[in-house]
Amino acid sequence: MHIIELENMEFFARHGCFSEEQIIGNKFIVNLKIITAESLSEISDNIDDAVNYQTIYNIVRREMKQTSHLLENVCKRILDAIYAEIENIKNITVKISKLNPPIGGKIDCASVTMQR
Repeated sequence: MHIIELENMEFFARHGCFSEEQIIGNKFIVNLKIITAESLSEISDNIDDAVNYQTIYNIVRREMKQTSHLLENVCKRILDAIYAEIENIKNITVKISKLNPPIGGKIDCASVTMQR
């Protein structure tokens, strides 16, 4: 078993239920934890035998660009895309945090975490 973590990926996106959020946009932080089956990469030292971090990052970036009302929808799309495009994945945890959400008070972020 291998655990791959991509931490604190920062994106500007236009997710939110309020029309202002979709016009102005906001910063989001995405964290991923991926558990994979053992692979030849630990022996071969070849990227073709491993889960490529750049590929995972590109999937997350692509899904973050697509505007959604809810972070739950974005999490699901990220999970679906990774499972569809990457082999040997056993488990994924994705956490998306919206920085300074417009909820009427001081708050660092609001987050949604999903695991599959």
